[in-house]
Amino acid sequence: MFCNQCEQTAHGTACVDTGVCGKDPDMQSLQEILLYGLKGMASYAHHARRLGMVDEEVNAFMEEALFATVTNVNFDMGSLFELVLECGRKNLRVMEMLDAGHVKRFGAPSPTTMFEGTKAGPGILVTGHDMVDLDDLLKQTEGTGINVYTHGEMMPAHMYPELRKYKHLVGHFGGAWQKQKTEFTKFTGPVLATTNCVLIPREDYKDRLFTTRVTAVPGATRLTNNDFSAVIECAKKCRPLPDAPVKESTVGFHHSVILGLADKIIAAVKAGKIKHFFLIGGCDGAEPGRNYFSDFAAGTPKDTIVLTLGCGKYRIRDNDFGTIELDGVGPIPRLLDMGQCNDSFGAIQVAVALAKAFDCGVNDLPLTIVLSWFEQKAVAVLLTLLALDVKGIRIGPAAPAFISPAVFKILQDKYDLKLTGKDPAADLQAAMAG
Repeated sequence: MFCNQCEQTAHGTACVDTGVCGKDPDMQSLQEILLYGLKGMASYAHHARRLGMVDEEVNAFMEEALFATVTNVNFDMGSLFELVLECGRKNLRVMEMLDAGHVKRFGAPSPTTMFEGTKAGPGILVTGHDMVDLDDLLKQTEGTGINVYTHGEMMPAHMYPELRKYKHLVGHFGGAWQKQKTEFTKFTGPVLATTNCVLIPREDYKDRLFTTRVTAVPGATRLTNNDFSAVIECAKKCRPLPDAPVKESTVGFHHSVILGLADKIIAAVKAGKIKHFFLIGGCDGAEPGRNYFSDFAAGTPKDTIVLTLGCGKYRIRDNDFGTIELDGVGPIPRLLDMGQCNDSFGAIQVAVALAKAFDCGVNDLPLTIVLSWFEQKAVAVLLTLLALDVKGIRIGPAAPAFISPAVFKILQDKYDLKLTGKDPAADLQAAMAG
């Protein structure tokens, strides 16, 4: 094989191995952005398909976009940049299908009080993102005396009535994915990992770690179907969990819930009770610098609303943000968690609805979006926001390594895309002033 663009030949070159021209860093950057966006969108599409939601136009685009990354197919910056934006548009459709599929199967979400910690007796911990797996496990464990707990991005399961109707879905244990090695050691029952964000296990719990379908790690047991009998038998043999409550929290502020309060929220904005909205979310990680997001959130004024999405919520949810009074409703939490990264469609719906109500564009709203950056689904969501022409987004804690300086400058010039600074208080002050 041979690349006409950089005249590289076969056996180990970037062109042959990946289809990316190694001579043009900007072309390589766009192709990598497209590939990462497609990976994130494929994850969302996979979940949507499991819920019976598919779209042939999305499938056709994924084929076309992958074809565009094959060697010698596309070396035109303009058309490739358009494919990157189209990936964002198609990802919006995928997230819409996923949202609709969840509501159709599990019911209209609503806020609920959620127990955190453990209760005495055998238990199974479910981590990842897949609500279908959780639903099937709950059906199979009903009447067994085994309690089921959510972990990480499974926490929003508690907002769906068809899931929380199971009395043995007793609560939530632990925090974000990067703490799982410590938390899975403390949890004495089996752990079911339903999607990505699972780490290679420690010796002390790998024999009770189960994964589903394509999710697999060395030492764990991979299940190829939704027969969870092996997990249930493991739970019966494991040491029971102690009665160890941590706290209670309110979850479940799905976009339909927030939009149901839209008239009250709009009235509060017009009356000066709500000065600004912050969407602080995304993918969390363990590397230094991510305390930026907790510091940024902690500094938000008391007359502002903080919306969270994804595992980034675990950086900020332990703070006491208090409440805001809405006329005719009463106090609502100032911190509103909207769900998984899979629920990002909801944040877009809220922004669009508020812009319509105020008869302005999304970029004219008193809204600041701050995204913690980590993996492919975050890329897909960012591309969706850019495709919708949302400007002024901050991402961090560092610039994505696969975005070349020239491509990042295009994004800065066109969308006012910003990196998070070293001083969250200064960034917060700039956001309130702007």
